[in-house]
Amino acid sequence: MACTKISPLHLSSSHHIVSVLNMPSLFLVTLLSLFAAPTALAGSSCIAFDTNWDLLAFGYNGKDYNVGTSDQWTSGKPTDITASGRPPFDGTDTKCYLAQFYNAVYVLGADTANPANIYIYDATAKSWTMQTVTAGGFDPTSFEAILDHDTNFFYALSKGDLWSLDMQSLIAAQSSAIAWQDTGAAEIDTTNYDGVMAIAQNHIFFFGVPGVAAGSAPIYVIHFGFWQEGAQSFSSNFPDSHGQATSFFVDSGTNAGVQNEIAFIPDDGSATYVINVDTNTTQTLAGPSTVDANARYFASETALVQIASNGALIWLPYNPTDSGANTAATWSPVTALNSVTNDSPGASAASGGSSSGTSGSSTGKSGASNTAAGGSAATGSKSGSGASPSSTGSSGATRNIVWGSGTVLGLIAAALSLL
Repeated sequence: MACTKISPLHLSSSHHIVSVLNMPSLFLVTLLSLFAAPTALAGSSCIAFDTNWDLLAFGYNGKDYNVGTSDQWTSGKPTDITASGRPPFDGTDTKCYLAQFYNAVYVLGADTANPANIYIYDATAKSWTMQTVTAGGFDPTSFEAILDHDTNFFYALSKGDLWSLDMQSLIAAQSSAIAWQDTGAAEIDTTNYDGVMAIAQNHIFFFGVPGVAAGSAPIYVIHFGFWQEGAQSFSSNFPDSHGQATSFFVDSGTNAGVQNEIAFIPDDGSATYVINVDTNTTQTLAGPSTVDANARYFASETALVQIASNGALIWLPYNPTDSGANTAATWSPVTALNSVTNDSPGASAASGGSSSGTSGSSTGKSGASNTAAGGSAATGSKSGSGASPSSTGSSGATRNIVWGSGTVLGLIAAALSLL
């Protein structure tokens, strides 16, 4: 077929003359350069502390960082700890857990090619290995879990059942696989329940459970393997809604390091509730300055850190013996890391889902629900359950993707149409 010659497009003398025939190739070069630019996949990053209370940040544009202790978060410089054997951090619901006795970080949901396997970061040796895990009937794309401090077992709520996984004393992967075990149906209403769990005193506490009054939480007693009859009241009306929960660690020299306080942050960010399970009381502290229903949280002894949907970090100082100081405390950015990753905290995150304030109202992402189908992972609290950011009451945790697949396909189609 004969080609019709297109005359060059002439611009003013102050501009270069550009041929329309060259525009597709220029467009494609530009498009390819966008692919080459470092971007962060939604939900791919996670944070944890090591036993020195150094903040570790994983999955930032192919890099991992040690941000140091909280006194270094304003003006310090993070240490690049990226090492071989690390996970690809290509998941959309990556979660980190600290095994305090072993100074090891267990990373779940960071490898879409091996969704059931767990990566182990030995924080002492600064090395990675991948532990093979047999899922059996457990769905590694739809769950919420805690790591028990004393037994080093994972307990996960998934599709109405409570599952366990023995991590033994692993600081590196062993040759044989470990397997999830089904402990039976959860003795709480899991219908449309987007699970919110935290560990304290070797008990699992569940927040936002349908039919449970505000200020109360059902309990699973790990060491005896039973569900406590009736929910425990904590002398405060923290909302009966979806949110995020994490435990404050305790120095290993104090009560063997067993956690006894939990931070619960509802999706609307209205406050930070710190529940003491020894006294059954609650402190009401400032809500995060970045309101993001898809954020995740991790705590040391004296700091509560939020990782927002865009990867930016903010933190709240915490004093376990001074409630007055806690009441006056405010959230601040972790400038040391944000300046390296170019992430900026905001008043509200663009991908933050809305909270309905009603127990069990999650409709899209239901990692703990016995009625939901597992989907693509979405670090709200569930390891991949596929909720969109607008799902009512769901933590969803879908982060902002710089270039969505639809946008990229549209650009490619536009380029090809010019050929």
